[in-house]
Formats: sequence, C-alpha cells, structure tokens
Amino acid sequence: MSLTSSLNSLTISTPFLHGSTPLSRFSKSAPSLPPSKPSTFVLPIRAMRSMQGRVVASSGDKTVAVEVTRLAPHPKYKRRVRKKKKFQAHDPDNQFQIGDFVQLEKSRPISKTKTFLAVPLPVKAKKEKKEEGGEEGSSSDLGIPLESQQQELRA
Repeated sequence: MSLTSSLNSLTISTPFLHGSTPLSRFSKSAPSLPPSKPSTFVLPIRAMRSMQGRVVASSGDKTVAVEVTRLAPHPKYKRRVRKKKKFQAHDPDNQFQIGDFVQLEKSRPISKTKTFLAVPLPVKAKKEKKEEGGEEGSSSDLGIPLESQQQELRA
C-alpha cells in the first residue's frame, strides 16, 4: 500500500516533459497547443463530381455514352472554345435514348470505363406568360397601370 501511495505522490518536474524548453538553441520553439481530447480519425470531405451531358449512344445493355460539352480558354488566343468529351455511364433500367439530357454522378467503378451513373435531369419550371398583355416587360409587371387603365379607374 505504501509503495503505490508513494508512486502516486511522486511528481517529476523537468522542463523537457511538456516541450516548454527547447532541446538546443538551434531548434525552433513551437507554439504550445492546448490539451485536447484524443482525436478520432475523420474522413476528408471531397466534392462529388457531377456533370451534365447529352446521350449520344445507347447500344450497350445498361450503358449509355454521354457527351459532355464545356467551355475552356484557348491556350494561345484566350478565347473560350467548346471542348467535348464522351463518358460511359451506367443506366440500370435502359431508360435513356439518344438525345436525352442526363446528369452524371460519380460512383464506384462499375467496369473498366464506367465510373458514372446516369440520372435524369430535374425538370425546370418554365415561365408562364400571362394571357393579358402578352408583351414581355409590360407595365403590369412593374405594377404601374397603363393610361387606358387609369382612365377606367377615374370613371
């Protein structure tokens, strides 16, 4: 009992324990970090690569070829030019035909050349034109009544 109590009360006081004193005059002093909890390994977050393109071939079973077009600056003339690249994508239900627009989502390698999954593009809401007026940018959009409407309001 006395041995364990003497070990618990034993304290070692040396400046080299916590790195507060540099070992030599040539070593750089590191800023002291606050004590922290034991760190757990956290996976780094990487952005998922996704692209949009047009299906150019769907002859294979569960596979479509998608052509992705992007704009890139010309190396010499610095003007933006269209660059096209074809990717093989997985289409498990064979739902896409030639000419469909799809979104490619990065996935695990399915085969030697297929690492993307073809997903249908979400439908964008179209702007509905008002039957009244019919002109784009009419004054009713701004909330200002026309002269003819002002006369009707006065009468």
